Amino acid sequence: MRNFILDTDWWTDCDDAVAIRLLCNAHLLKKVNLLGININACMKDSIPSLDVFTRDCGVEIPLGIDHSAVNFAGNPPYQKNLAARNPRRFNEDVPDSLDFYLQLLEQAEDNSVEFLSIGFTQCLASLLKNPKYKALLQKKASHLWIMAGKWDEVHGKEYNFYKNEMTRASGAELCKNWPTPITFLGYEVGVTVITGGNLPDGDLLKQVMIDHNSAKGRCSWDPMLVDLAITGETEKAGYDAVYGLAAVDPTDGSNTFMFDSNGKHRYVVKKYDDSFYAEAINSQLVLK
Repeated sequence: MRNFILDTDWWTDCDDAVAIRLLCNAHLLKKVNLLGININACMKDSIPSLDVFTRDCGVEIPLGIDHSAVNFAGNPPYQKNLAARNPRRFNEDVPDSLDFYLQLLEQAEDNSVEFLSIGFTQCLASLLKNPKYKALLQKKASHLWIMAGKWDEVHGKEYNFYKNEMTRASGAELCKNWPTPITFLGYEVGVTVITGGNLPDGDLLKQVMIDHNSAKGRCSWDPMLVDLAITGETEKAGYDAVYGLAAVDPTDGSNTFMFDSNGKHRYVVKKYDDSFYAEAINSQLVLK
């Protein structure tokens, strides 16, 4: 079974919650093995709200957080409301991101861990700053699936890369030195696909969407990345893949792509209309 570690900002947007529901359901159905989730944007209710949400999804897994990542302003109501539902874990109860990654990687078999990134990149980039940690990553990891970049234009700019000086620098580091193949799903892919708007009454994810002011659904950047990763094959998931080498400018966060059929990076392009992807995601949000 394929092993996943999710890295998420779990921040002010609600598409992370849709993505995590997809991933938890895939874990329960034994399509994948979710080893743990790391949060890369730290707020008061980060861990308690995620603890409540994942347990409501039926999954209890290790959590980590970048305790230093307090420079992302925001006060999302869905986190506060989730955290009011008797959480069992709080920010201080879980390890810092780097220790969290190391624990999970050390326990994993070689070449068995796939990283999923649906947020900022400084935590993953931290693994590249120490030769020992980078060697462990190279030994244990097999792929990185990441929602980041805007690949339909030269020098495209997307939030996960350009948010601040830290994300710009870490995005550049990640593209340059991450040791495994990388699959990018860009801003342009998910912005017009709306999901999460047809959930049943009483579903906690529906309440998250309502609290976010997205009762009718939200853009699907993160759930499309997770669905792609779970499927594991770009063609089967409904995409063409463009191969080459990606780069991020550390000064302004813009991305570029050098085309190369043998490149270790690829970004995806939709083959079908938006309804194809929306239906694929919405159909997996509630376990039958």
